[in-house]
Amino acid sequence: MAQKIIIAIDGYSSCGKSTLAKALATKLAYVFIDTGAMYRAIALYFLRNNVSFTDESSIAGALQQIKLNFKYNAETLKSDMYLNDENVEQEIREMAVSSKVSEVAALVLVRDFAVAQQQAMGVQKGIVMDGRDIGTVVFPSAALKIFVTADPKIRAQRRFLELQSTQPQITLEEVTQNLQHRDLIDSTREHSPLRQAEDARVLDNSHISREEQFEMALTWAKEIIGE
Repeated sequence: MAQKIIIAIDGYSSCGKSTLAKALATKLAYVFIDTGAMYRAIALYFLRNNVSFTDESSIAGALQQIKLNFKYNAETLKSDMYLNDENVEQEIREMAVSSKVSEVAALVLVRDFAVAQQQAMGVQKGIVMDGRDIGTVVFPSAALKIFVTADPKIRAQRRFLELQSTQPQITLEEVTQNLQHRDLIDSTREHSPLRQAEDARVLDNSHISREEQFEMALTWAKEIIGE
């Protein structure tokens, strides 16, 4: 019987980390955990309730009121993010949240809150988790670490096309600026910055298809699992 492992996927915004993680989880019959959705849901709660990003007591108090969980959606065949029992999957993808999520995720109290939940989810292994600090902070001993990257212009174009269906008023310039802003915050924050783990395998998907990316990652996973 093949062993169950933890697969940690890190990388920049709009590199296709979640798409890859979902596909791997489905193929391996593992649990997919979208940490980005968790931070987005926290950011949404803060925005709705006018929580100051600089007031630690307000942040701590707000976090005590937040319950996060994923529920499988039979229509979309994926798990949706629930914030205090409300399905917020669509709202957390809007630009209002995207423009603030990196700032919220950089807060020490927020990261400690989210990381504790993420680590608890991985106790039984058999999970695929994507984010910014999964292989460096959340699961530094993960059996397989993948660092996904792509050319910034390609990332912006992909994200722009993805958002057009739900936010037709969005412009490529807005998306590009948002990604640049998030990259800067993610890479330079003091607590758990985005960086490649020393033992991570780099996957640059600038010029390969989703299928090629998936096959490459699946091969790596199978080598470790023993299939």
